[in-house]
Amino acid sequence: MAHYALVGPPEARRPRLGRPVGGSRTSAAVGGVVLLLPDGEPVSRRRASARAHAAMLPLGRGLVRAGRAEGLVAHVVRYRGRGWNGAGAELAADASWAVAEAVRRYGDVPVALVGHGLGGRAALHAGGHEAVGAVLALAPWLPEDDVAAEPEPVRQLVGRRVLLAHGTNDAVTDPELSFRFAERAKKANRDTCRFEVHSDGHALRQYAAEVRNLAADFVLGTLFARPFARPVTDTMAAPPPLGLRMPLAAGFGSSARR
Repeated sequence: MAHYALVGPPEARRPRLGRPVGGSRTSAAVGGVVLLLPDGEPVSRRRASARAHAAMLPLGRGLVRAGRAEGLVAHVVRYRGRGWNGAGAELAADASWAVAEAVRRYGDVPVALVGHGLGGRAALHAGGHEAVGAVLALAPWLPEDDVAAEPEPVRQLVGRRVLLAHGTNDAVTDPELSFRFAERAKKANRDTCRFEVHSDGHALRQYAAEVRNLAADFVLGTLFARPFARPVTDTMAAPPPLGLRMPLAAGFGSSARR
């Protein structure tokens, strides 16, 4: 992933949840919350990207439709800015704030974190909050280029269900790095699995429908104890490397369920 220079002086901003995706609900009607974490940049002081925010909306709308019976609500988190910014890990801090804010707003309901790119990294970092039951990282950026830095943490994921999905032709974030992260995470937390989306790129557009169906199956199965599709059950149970390199089959979600 390319690095970007800091642009302009940092401004005093606050993260926000914004309006629920696909319509509002009263807190009494909410049975679970999905927090969608957009992609960002490794280093930047620019405002959060409207394009990255918009890119998460179709996934959010699909999740809300699929979980309407259980009262699922979704928010796309509006970061303070678009940069991770080294040890500041600002996107992860904003994700953690968003979980706490969701609990404040909706009460004791289960939370899923769904992130793309650097949002996937933020989701994995923030997954340790006690309200979080599911963490889904799509094409996550999980760097290993700084040998002096601590490796990406995994212990916070113990007790959560964790799924990573990565396109094998991703030229922005290295799929092998997400595989190596998943290997370490699996040792700490057996409820970790990873799917490979063959020939797809960073945006996962080629198999967008399958990725949305996978997200819905995983999130709703975790938050509301719906039965998982057989491929998800098998992948979660399979030992490495099989359970961390499972191909996402074309048409997943139409005939893949038990």
